[in-house]
Amino acid sequence: MKKTSVRIINGKLVTPHQILEHKTLWIEEGKIARITETVSDAEAAQTIDARGHYVAPGFIDMHVHGGGGADFMDGTVEAFLKIAETHAKHGTTSLMPTTLTSGKEELYKLFDTYKEAEILNTHGAEFLGIHLEGPYFCYNQRGAQDPRYLRNPDPAEYSEILNKCDAIKRWSVAPELPGAIEFGQVLRNRGIIASIAHTEAVYEEVVTAFENGYSLVTHLYSGMTGVTRRNAYRYAGVVESAYLLPNMDVEIIADGVHLPAPLLRLIYQIKGAGHIALTTDAMRGSGMPEGPSILGGKANGLPVIIEDGVAKLPDRSSFAGSVATGDRLVRTMISQAGVSLPEAVRMITHTPARILGIENSKGTIDIGKDADLVIFDNDINICETIINGKSIYQR
Repeated sequence: MKKTSVRIINGKLVTPHQILEHKTLWIEEGKIARITETVSDAEAAQTIDARGHYVAPGFIDMHVHGGGGADFMDGTVEAFLKIAETHAKHGTTSLMPTTLTSGKEELYKLFDTYKEAEILNTHGAEFLGIHLEGPYFCYNQRGAQDPRYLRNPDPAEYSEILNKCDAIKRWSVAPELPGAIEFGQVLRNRGIIASIAHTEAVYEEVVTAFENGYSLVTHLYSGMTGVTRRNAYRYAGVVESAYLLPNMDVEIIADGVHLPAPLLRLIYQIKGAGHIALTTDAMRGSGMPEGPSILGGKANGLPVIIEDGVAKLPDRSSFAGSVATGDRLVRTMISQAGVSLPEAVRMITHTPARILGIENSKGTIDIGKDADLVIFDNDINICETIINGKSIYQR
């Protein structure tokens, strides 16, 4: 039999619906080549012994700001590579670098850095394109976004930005702002995901947005309203709208802090694993010790403090970012939300791959797909991370 590059033995393969045992996974030229019975006489140039641990598709994180002490808004290649390597150690094999609301000069510098870092990124999670978070947000739901840069969608401005960078794959927007519906149509026509975020939209506005390109809700419950009153009358907010629209996808920060166990269970019960994408929304403190940190770029970011597994404003009046990692999300969904391992993994692999339109190459262990894989133990401690068939991290 033809000699293959890599085989993984003694692993329990995690699929979207079940766990397969007594199988050998074969990798050729960075792709999943075949799956055979464990007993095989075929040779391999390299053998990886999973030692009875789980072998799952690599985690896909659609919303990452930073990690390992770096933030994408630092605007340096070193920061990009550090973030990619940090999250790879926690099972993430691909991610979307995400911006914070900023000036255009800072944004354009990030675009240039992305192109350079994408080429040099050989030891970290693969970059899947840029996610712009802002500046078209509701002031009252801005969270830690810099209020100096908040504004309504302007066709001249966003056309310039879109023409400046072809790596933009997702843009988070408050859909109730003047011009936001037309903007959603533009994004849809360009094949860019329009996502609802930092918003006070009510049900009727969300439905209109959904019909005009907005297909995803950014970090459900964070930076948005639930049931609200206007002139004494109650209106359903974005949270209820996400539940009522069956085909609306949602992204959740499943760290057990931004969303406690009851809310995690509620979201899962209503939306199901097929419409939930787990995300870290991690800032630079991800993978770092607790203590002082900075949200955003080092030059003009917001001072924060990391404690209790989350970043907070110094006065502790609100959260100021997540420090989660992919393994923590899966662990939390299992331990706090009572979700099965295959379903928890599905929400950080197959579902985000579908949302991003890359399910033909990533998100499941299938023949012909990229050999992006992660091996972890019963406690979701990462043992090894493999990207395109290459082992880039071993515990």
